[in-house]
Amino acid sequence: MAGREDGGRAARVTDAEGPGWELELLDHLRPTGRDVRRVVTWLARAVDGTACLRDDTGRVLAGTPAPLDDGLVADLASGRIASAAWHDAGLHVRLVGVRLPRPAAAGVLSVSRTAPFDRRASDIVTHTAQVVELLLSARESTAAGRRLRRATSDLRLAILQLLMVEDTVSARRVAAGLWPGLLDTDTACVYVLEGSAEERDRIAEECLTATAEQALVVRCPAVDAHVIVVAPRDGAATALRLVVGRRPDTFLGGSAPQSLVRTATAYGQAVSALAVARFRPDQQAVYAERTHPERLMDPAELRAWTANVLRPLDALAHHTRAELLATTRLGLEFTAVNTAKVLGVSRNTVRARMERVESLLHADFSDLTARAVVHLALNSRVGLAEEEPATRPAGTAGSGLTGLLAGPALRTWARDLLGRLETDARHLRRSLRTWIAAGGNAERAAQLLGVHAQTVREHVRSAEPVLERQLLASGSDLYEVVLAHLALGELDRPAFDRTN
Repeated sequence: MAGREDGGRAARVTDAEGPGWELELLDHLRPTGRDVRRVVTWLARAVDGTACLRDDTGRVLAGTPAPLDDGLVADLASGRIASAAWHDAGLHVRLVGVRLPRPAAAGVLSVSRTAPFDRRASDIVTHTAQVVELLLSARESTAAGRRLRRATSDLRLAILQLLMVEDTVSARRVAAGLWPGLLDTDTACVYVLEGSAEERDRIAEECLTATAEQALVVRCPAVDAHVIVVAPRDGAATALRLVVGRRPDTFLGGSAPQSLVRTATAYGQAVSALAVARFRPDQQAVYAERTHPERLMDPAELRAWTANVLRPLDALAHHTRAELLATTRLGLEFTAVNTAKVLGVSRNTVRARMERVESLLHADFSDLTARAVVHLALNSRVGLAEEEPATRPAGTAGSGLTGLLAGPALRTWARDLLGRLETDARHLRRSLRTWIAAGGNAERAAQLLGVHAQTVREHVRSAEPVLERQLLASGSDLYEVVLAHLALGELDRPAFDRTN
């Protein structure tokens, strides 16, 4: 075994042909070329030998392994020596210690060749070791930053999921650790930005920057192209509009201001507004506060009826009841799969919770009228909880769904809404009524009407712009149209309603 072999050789020599090895090595530091394996392969070629990088356990990280002296490797890995060299059986070997990111403490870069190491070859080995350290350190920093961003993103999603199930206390507690004051508000708006799945991360970062991280920005777990923003501050709307304005294929839908406990409702409004934004030149829309049927009902009657419909859930533990109510409200708005992604549970869990609610309420959620009535009760429960209880004379009882739907204001609204379809010669109103009665199944409706299923779908789709509501996607818009039919007696009321 011998000591150092670089001796008193001449000054560094570069290749006479092509760029010097220094430029080739520096080229590996470019963003497109940062690969440790490629660097070790280049090193072997540059010194006309073999090269290998291994960690302190002996695991090969890059290159071609070669037998090494265990004692030297241990000294290099522990930091007792920085480099070593020996000559044995016609093979010249150089070893250089390399700092590695955790969990490995250090590593060894070994280079072997048949010719002695001159100054040029020694310089290449030394500088390559430094480049390897830089690349490994940068990779670890990048990975750590990625893990931090992912953890922060997961935390934002967890806060949103708590808001979706009305657990505002826990949501505020979680948010306070990283974003103090973020949810110190009674009301907020929810916005949904839609771009492409490939651009979503960049859109989310732009939203964080635009809102100065004073809004809850979440990559939607249900739709890959969506970014959800819960914005307690008034200025967030302007900032988000600027983000959309810079992107030709991005759309923005916003909710009306809602209390935090109604985040799920606000989310549904934002999705509804997003559908409108896709057809607007500025690519933006805010949920229109149109006249909703529950606002035309007597508040005292509505409160009594809602309490009666949901009474079977009152015997449950508070957290179980809240969980079932929140899941069902979202499940009536969206598919089970998307509801599961938003809540962070399995779709089987969503279905099991909704089936339990069906059983407790004696409802059949395959019936659109039952879905619409339960949806009315669930949303009325949240809305009325924020208002002062309406007074009712002692000894009186609510008249149930029949009484709620018999009010003159509601019937006038229903006639005006469905009357818009009368001018179309294709009998859109009849097709829509039959489609609803068939549970939204176009094939069954087609059999009842004696037409093709595609005709039914086209009629329902044609009714959407006339009624200014989404119908093919189950949700609040469709349930309002169902209630209009119920108010006019054009559909049978669901049998589960125990108040009738």
